[in-house]
Amino acid sequence: MLAYIARRLMLIPLTLFGIMVVNFVFAQLAPGGPVEQMLARVQGTAIEATSRISGAGSSEAGAAAPRSGVQGPKGAYRGAQGMDPAFVAEIEKQFGFDKPAHVRFFQMIGNYLTFDFGESFYRDRKVIDLILDKLPVSISLGLWSTLIIYLVSIPLGIAKARRDGSAMDVATSWAVIIGYAVPGFLFAILLIVLFAGGRFLSWFPLRGLTSIGFDQLSWWRQILDYFWHLALPVTAMVIGGFAGLVMLTKNSFLEEINKQYVVTARAKGLSEQRVLYGHIFRNAMLLIIAGFPSALVGILFTGSVLIEVIFSLDGIGLLGFEAVVNRDYPVMFGTLYFFTLIGLLLNLVSDLTYHMVDPRITFEARAG
Repeated sequence: MLAYIARRLMLIPLTLFGIMVVNFVFAQLAPGGPVEQMLARVQGTAIEATSRISGAGSSEAGAAAPRSGVQGPKGAYRGAQGMDPAFVAEIEKQFGFDKPAHVRFFQMIGNYLTFDFGESFYRDRKVIDLILDKLPVSISLGLWSTLIIYLVSIPLGIAKARRDGSAMDVATSWAVIIGYAVPGFLFAILLIVLFAGGRFLSWFPLRGLTSIGFDQLSWWRQILDYFWHLALPVTAMVIGGFAGLVMLTKNSFLEEINKQYVVTARAKGLSEQRVLYGHIFRNAMLLIIAGFPSALVGILFTGSVLIEVIFSLDGIGLLGFEAVVNRDYPVMFGTLYFFTLIGLLLNLVSDLTYHMVDPRITFEARAG
C-alpha cells in the first residue's frame, strides 16, 4: 500500500504539469487575449470621445475602428494600428506579454510551486486571496448538495433494488430519467421562473447568499436567511445530481442480492433486514462510499459553475467564469492549478477509501 501511495504521489506533479501545458497552449491560441482586450478598451474610449467632440460621424468612427484580437502579418496586433508603439509595448509589459510564451509558462509554473499565483489583471488583488474569499460560497453549495444527494439517493436506490420491477420502481425511474437527462442549470432557470419572481411566485431571493443587513440579524435569523438563499441553488444541484447515484446504488445492491453468500444467509434463517444491512450493505456500498471524494470535487468545482452564475453567487464558479470572459489569465490558471491539485489528491483519497471500507483491497498488484 505504501508503494502504491508513493507511486501515485510521484505521478501527481507530472499529471498536473501536463494539464497546465495543454490549457496554456489553448489559451495562447485563443483570440482576444488580455492585451487585445485592453487595446480595444483604450481605442473604444478614444473613438467615443472623438464622436462626442465631432457631434457627428459616429458611423465613420465605427467603421474606422480596427478589430481587436487579430494579429497582422508581422505579428503586431491589428487593434494597435495607429497607436503609439511605445504605449503598446507598455501594455504588453504590464501583462507580461513582452516575453516569449515558453518563458512565461515556466516562470508561472515556478511561482505556482510556492502557491504564488500572482495578482489579477483587473481586480488589483492577489489570486490566492480571491480564491480564499470565494471558497466558502462554493463549499456551502457543494457540501449541502452532496449531503442531500447522498441522503436521498442511497435510501431510494436501496428501495428500488428491493422492489425491482414494482410500480414504485417504475414510477421513480421516470423521475430518475428526467433528472439525468435535464441539466441542472435548466432546473435552476425553472425554479427562478416558478419561485423567485420570474413569472409566478416570489418566495425565494433571486441572487446572493445573504440579505442586506445580514450582520444586524440575530444568530437564528442569520441561519434562516442563509438557508433561505441556499434553497433554490441547492435544489437545482440536487435534482441534477441525484439520478446517477440512485441508479448506481440500485445496481450495486441488485448485483449483491443474487450472490451465493446472500442465499446462504437466508437459508440460515436470518431476517431480511439482517441480510440486507448485515451482509449486502457493506459490499454494495463499497463503490458508492469510495467514490464520495471524487463526487465532492465534481460538485464543488464543476457542477456549481453555472448555478453560481445564474443565482449570482460570488463563489469560485462565478470567479472562474468572469476570469474566462475577461481573459484574466492569473485567475484562470491559478484556480485551475489549485483545484486540479486538490482533485488529484482527492482521487488518491478515493482509492484509499476503498481500502478503509474493505481491507482486502490493498492495491499491491498496482504498486508492483
